[in-house]
Amino acid sequence: MTGERAELERVADADFEDGELRSARLSSGERVCIGRSGGTYFAVCDECPHAGFPMSQGTVQPGGVLECGWHGATFRIADGAVIDGPATDAVRTFPVVVRDGAVFVGVSSGN
Repeated sequence: MTGERAELERVADADFEDGELRSARLSSGERVCIGRSGGTYFAVCDECPHAGFPMSQGTVQPGGVLECGWHGATFRIADGAVIDGPATDAVRTFPVVVRDGAVFVGVSSGN
């Protein structure tokens, strides 16, 4: 990715309960779903690739699985891969860093 670099953008306080999901908006306007599963924070696009329902209104399942609350598509939190349809495309994931009581999401910027 020539000309791009990853930058961190603060999106939330790091006070999530395990299984909790929240929506945040990046400075680009894109919405991300921030969550915590098994003590680990994660971030995915806050739009199900199947029909656009907010992933932040879904459910975190045991074993690192995120379920869309609309049609029940499930995704692997680690890499966004589809586990079970009706979705056929992966949900986009973002790198996450937690420091100083805050959650930061990695975003790309062209330079």
